[in-house]
Formats: sequence, C-alpha cells, structure tokens
Amino acid sequence: MRIAVTGASGFCGGVVARLAADSGADVVGLGRRAGPGRRHRYWDASSGHPDLSGVDAVIHLAAAVGDPAGGKRVEAAFHAVNVGGTQRLLAAAGGRPVVWVSSASVYRPGPYTSPVREDHPVERQRTAYGRTKSAGEKLALAAGAVVLRPRAVYGAGDPHLLPRLRRIVRGGHAWLPGPDVPLSLTAVENLGSACLAAIGWPAGAYNIADERVYRRDAAVEAVLGVPVRHVPVGLARAASLVAGQRLTRYSIDQVTDGMVLDIGKARRAGWAPVRSLI
Repeated sequence: MRIAVTGASGFCGGVVARLAADSGADVVGLGRRAGPGRRHRYWDASSGHPDLSGVDAVIHLAAAVGDPAGGKRVEAAFHAVNVGGTQRLLAAAGGRPVVWVSSASVYRPGPYTSPVREDHPVERQRTAYGRTKSAGEKLALAAGAVVLRPRAVYGAGDPHLLPRLRRIVRGGHAWLPGPDVPLSLTAVENLGSACLAAIGWPAGAYNIADERVYRRDAAVEAVLGVPVRHVPVGLARAASLVAGQRLTRYSIDQVTDGMVLDIGKARRAGWAPVRSLI
C-alpha cells in the first residue's frame, strides 16, 4: 500500500511515517519540508493542492497549531491551513480512504465530571486552533473520513507540551493552578498506531488516548522530576503576566478541566494503546 502522510516532517507526522514504513507501506511524505522516507512531495497546506497520484490512502496530520494571541490575522492563518487545507486535501483524495487527525480541543470546554465520548458537544472552542480544527473535521466527517481526536500528545521530540511544562518550574517546584485532577494524555506512538489501524475503520470520530487515566500532579512530577505545588487559578494568571508570560484561559483549562477521554469506540474497532507515561 502507498500511504501519503501530510506533515511528515513534524513531530506526529514523522512518527506516523516511520511506523507506516516499518509496517511495509510505501510512504509518500507531503509537506513543505522532507520527512523520514525516500519519497517527498512538496505541499503548502495553506494554499496549494497536494499531489496524491498513485496513493492508496491518506493520513492527514499537517496543521496550524499553538495558542497565539487572538485576532483576525491569526484566525485567518489557522483557517487557511486547518480548513482551507482540508478542503483541498479532500478534493484531491477523490474517494481514497482519509484518516484526519483532529484534537480533543474541539470539545466544548469543561470542567468534565465524566469521561468524554465522541458524542460530546463540539462547540465554544476558545482558540483559533480549536475553532478551525472543529471546522476542518466537520468537512472531513462529511466527506466520509475517519477523524481521530487525541489529547495532549507527548513523546520524544515533542516541541509543544514539554517546553510548556518546563516554564512552570520555579525554585525547584512545578507550580500548577487549581487542585489535582484526572486527565488523559496520548503517547505519540499510540496516536501513530491508531492512524495506521484507522485506514480500515468505519467513517466517524474516535477518541485516542493512553489506556491509563493519569493524575495530573503525578504525571507532571514524573516528567519534570520536581514536586508539584498548587496556586489559585487567579494568582497563576497574575503571576504569569508579571513574569511576562501569557497564560491564557485555554492553557489553564488544559491542566484544570479534568478531561478524560473514553476510548471505547476505538477499542471496539480493534485498536489498543501500547504505551503509557508512567
């Protein structure tokens, strides 16, 4: 099988491309830069149309990510990739199987009192990332794609989650807002195996996360190697501003909302996570 992996030069895309190649697939990496593997086709997801000639299936991971300050320019830049890029990819796919990697950020903000299933409302996102990923996945679902929703993807080479966590360390402690909560995380290897398995799944949305539900404080202590201390949410925002760091409502939500993903639907499709953080 020849599989196109968009965003193959990125953190998640690179892992998926390597796993696909290890499974015996002929991998075509699509993106502005070459990723792992022999084949690379240039594609700028913000404007161009991808070349999918000779491809049997597509795994779409190219995305505009992050939590920058808001505004029309930021919204437009995210929309160009996460919505416009999706439209152009789906048109080029022409009925080929598409696995579209979304995010748990599309779900209505919490707090959550029970595990979140795929039928949880997808609305009221607080960032350009969440809003445009939600709009993009609606297009993918309407086109009959499989949509995966991981949460807080971590692993070797992670350019997002770990650097953010390191910023909360002061004086030998990790300072976290609010009380300890349960949460789901997604190892990049678990996302990668789900991407490959999902090529044969029925169309629809699927949560993807580690088997284990973590306690936030224990997970942070395991990653950073320092004890956790708690501060009130309001104080955390104020301290961040004084230190010249922008702590958004979204970033506060990520560590205080207690989001646990129900992965039963993916498990019933035959997938099982293989890695855990601790």
